[in-house]
Amino acid sequence: MAVAQELGGISFPHATLAIRLHRRRQETGKKETRRTDYAVTSLDAHQATPAQIAAFIRDEWGIENGSHHIRDATFGEGASTVHTGTAPRAMATFGNLAIGALKILGATNIAKTTRAIREEPKRALPILGISHQPDPQGT
Repeated sequence: MAVAQELGGISFPHATLAIRLHRRRQETGKKETRRTDYAVTSLDAHQATPAQIAAFIRDEWGIENGSHHIRDATFGEGASTVHTGTAPRAMATFGNLAIGALKILGATNIAKTTRAIREEPKRALPILGISHQPDPQGT
């Protein structure tokens, strides 16, 4: 549905369309779950078909679910006790930064690579652009 011009400035200044999504999911052997989500876009009804908008949303979910799953499984984001202020956002940003840096370097298994770095922290130095060449003289 179209967003009235006077409503667009409340929280979404460029919103043109509001979308209601009904989702159903049933994992094997489990009860079906249903969920309704809402989205806004700056596209108007003539710029994209409902099928195209649905594809955009699915792509976004894929990206979000992929990065969230990696952050949760590798860094324990879901079990974090950090819940106040901007700290959760900062922690997610640090996780995304680490994941991105490892992917740029060619890591295909972020959890395995993270464990290797945790077991031998000096492996992180080249990722950060730091060379580790200890001075044999100790100075």
